[in-house]
Amino acid sequence: MSLSNGKIQPTINNGGDANKPFKIFVGYDPREDLAFEVCQHSILKRSSIPVEIIPIKQSDLRKEGLYWRERGQFESTEFSFSRFLTPRLANYEGWAMFVDCDFLYLADIKELRDLIDDKYAIMCVQHDYTPKETTKMDGAVQTVYPRKNWSSMVLYNCGHPKNQILTPETVNTQTGAFLHRFQWLKDDEIGLVPFVWNFLEGHNKVVEADPTTFPKAIHYTRGGPWFEAWKNCEFADLWLSEMEKYLKEAKKKIEN
Repeated sequence: MSLSNGKIQPTINNGGDANKPFKIFVGYDPREDLAFEVCQHSILKRSSIPVEIIPIKQSDLRKEGLYWRERGQFESTEFSFSRFLTPRLANYEGWAMFVDCDFLYLADIKELRDLIDDKYAIMCVQHDYTPKETTKMDGAVQTVYPRKNWSSMVLYNCGHPKNQILTPETVNTQTGAFLHRFQWLKDDEIGLVPFVWNFLEGHNKVVEADPTTFPKAIHYTRGGPWFEAWKNCEFADLWLSEMEKYLKEAKKKIEN
C-alpha cells in the first residue's frame, strides 16, 4: 500500500504481469488498521500470482457517492454492507475477491483462485456457524443469522448477470438478510469453497492426521490479537509473528 496525496492507493504485486492482477478487496475499519496491514502482508508474501489489494474504505466511498447508508446498531464494522459493492468496484468484470480484514493467509492465493468455476455467480465457504459469544472484537454485538460468515470471504464472478443487481442503490437500501444471505441468487449459483480458506478461529478444528483440515486462511471472527481482550485467542502466535514481519519490513522501508 502506498500514499499519494494522502489517499490510500492499491498495493500491486504484479509478479511480472501488471495487466491482469487478481483484484482483492479488503474490508477496512480504522479501528482495525493493523489487522488490515497484516492481512495484506500475509497475502502478498505468499502469492505467486499478480494481485491487487484494494481497501474498501467507507469514507472514500461516501466521497465518491457510492455509499450513503446510515450505520445500523448491529453493524460491527464499517464494511458490514459496503463489501457488497465489490462487483461494482471491479467494474462488473472478471472475478474478484472480497475478504474481511481479520484474516491471516497461510497459503498461496493462487490455490484459491484456481478453485474458480465460471458457472457460479459467487463462491464461498458455506459455514454452519452459530457463535456462543454475545459480543466480539472490542465489545461489538455478536449477531446470529442464517449463513453467518458466508459473506466474510467471497469470490465474485463480477460479470455474472445476476450480480448486476449489486448497484450502489441496492447495497444502500436492501436489508441485511437480502445481502448477507445472498438472496439475489439461487442456491445452485453459489459455489463451495473448502472451509480451510475461511477457517473460523474458535469454531473450526484441525485434525492432526488429516492435512485437509489445516487452515489456509485463519479468520479471527470473534476478535484477533490486535484487540486486548483477544490477545490469547487460538492461533494468536501466528498472527503476532506475521505482524512482527510486517512491522520490520515497514520500518526498513521508512529508513531507506
